[in-house]
This record gives sequence, structure tokens and C-alpha cells, in this order.
Amino acid sequence: MSIAYIGLGSNIGGKSANIKRALEILNKSDNIRIAKVSSFYETEPVGYEDQEWFVNAVAQIETGLTPEQLLSAFKETEKLMGRKDRIRWGPREIDIDLLFYDRMIVSASDLIIPHPRLHERAFVLVPLAEIAGDFVHPVMNKKIAELLAELKSQKAVKLHGQE
Repeated sequence: MSIAYIGLGSNIGGKSANIKRALEILNKSDNIRIAKVSSFYETEPVGYEDQEWFVNAVAQIETGLTPEQLLSAFKETEKLMGRKDRIRWGPREIDIDLLFYDRMIVSASDLIIPHPRLHERAFVLVPLAEIAGDFVHPVMNKKIAELLAELKSQKAVKLHGQE
């Protein structure tokens, strides 16, 4: 079994409920087990700012799937939950991203691991640091907690009673 870290986000409908539902769907798979889930955080949008704030979380999973199979499972889950293609970085019912897969480095046209922009985003680093602050980014060779300390100007506020 491999260890992967995934990012989840939603800013349409019941945001926290959407994340919980995505985790439930993934956990029902024969080849995915949710091992840890961060707190849920309200975060400002990045890239396209004229939209509702997001709720984001990070989960550690154990999986027997390859990274490509995992990506396919994420896309299936997003589709099942009603995600529609809109503008890039725009509103979404659910978004599931593969952040890390063991310490693997992959650069393909449809899959890049580690996620190429995670070190720039509070909505990933804050919850990731909560559950894996000592994990070392295999490309940047820095702990997640260090990457978070270097990040400036984005907000992530922990939601109480939403986990």
C-alpha cells in the first residue's frame, strides 16, 4: 500500500458536507482507505477571486491504486457529486487533487506529482501542515511546515464544529 495526500475543496452548496461526502465515497473503494483528515478551513479563492470562499481539507490515504488510477477515481467522484466544468479555478461543488503519492515524482501531460502549485497555496499548506507538517516535499526538500512558514498573504480560517 502507498501513502498519498489529497486536497479537497468546495465552494458551492453545502461546502463542508460536500467534502465529507467525497471522503465517504472514496473510503468505500476497495483500494482507498482514509487514514487521517485535517480540520476544515475556510479559505479565500486563488486565481479567480470573484467567487465564494472555499472550504478546504487535506486527507492522508492508503491506497493500492497507481497515481493514474487514483486520479481517475477522483474524477469519477467529482462527476458523481455533480461537478460541472466551469472557468479555471472557478466555483466547484467538489475538487479533489493528488498532492503527494509516497515520495514519487511524476511529470506527465495529465498528472504532475507533487502537485505543482501546492507550495503557493495556504488552502493546501495549512491543513496539510496540520496532519503532515514533517513530511518533506520530494522536489523542494523542505518540510511542509517550512513551506507554510514561507507563505505570505493568503488566509485560511479553521472552521469550528465542521469536522
